[in-house]
Order: sequence, then C-alpha cells, then structure tokens
Amino acid sequence: MKTLINIRPYRSDDYPSIKQLNQMEGWSNLVEKEEDTKKAWDHSNIAYVVTMEEEIVAYVRGITDQAITLYICEILVSEKLRGQGVGQQLLKFVHNQYPTTRMEMLASSTSHTYYEQHGFRPFFGFRKTLPEWK
Repeated sequence: MKTLINIRPYRSDDYPSIKQLNQMEGWSNLVEKEEDTKKAWDHSNIAYVVTMEEEIVAYVRGITDQAITLYICEILVSEKLRGQGVGQQLLKFVHNQYPTTRMEMLASSTSHTYYEQHGFRPFFGFRKTLPEWK
C-alpha cells in the first residue's frame, strides 16, 4: 500500500528538519558539516521534501544537466515510513521532471539491495577529495 504524500520544492527554512532527519539516521558527516550541507541544499537544482501533516518525513537532493544525467546525492525517508513506497514515489517524481536523463546514485552496503530490487543497475565509479591529491 502506498502512503499518500506531498512532495514540494525545498525551502531554506526546511533545513532544520533535514538536519534532524540526518541526525536520526546517524549521518554525522552531513550533520557536522552543517554550513557545507546547507550550502549544498541551497545550490542543488534537485531539492525536494516530502511532507505529511506539515512534517518533513523524507527528502531528496541531487544535481542534473537536465538532458543526460540526473545524480541523486542523498535520499532519506524517515524510519517510520520505510517500506511504504515513499522513496520510490520520490525517485519517480524527480525522474519525471527530467525524463530524458539516466538516474545515478551511490549506495551503501546496506541500501544497495533496495535499489537492485527496484530495477537499478550497479555501475562502477571513483571518488577523490581535494586533500587526497598528492
């Protein structure tokens, strides 16, 4: 059974609720780098929240060139709503905004099975931060 949700664009006053979801999930990197995380939200061209009864219960943040690539940086659904189709509805909503793109995202060791079950194909990539350059 799908849960009825409201998806709307992110507003800067949503950030405290996003931070709280990140804290509850244990995503300490996003919580500790609050200024950078808020800046990322403010500059992402994919930034949506899911509300139920005025409470933010999920979100998605990403970037797209609007033609080929749609990259999901983060998607998070509150624990109480997992397994009810909220994440799938949110990803489909975003992909429908940019129908010619391919959706890409990174997955953790625990989330990869969710994406595989929903028809996402694994792909190989690399990552490097500026301090890692020698």
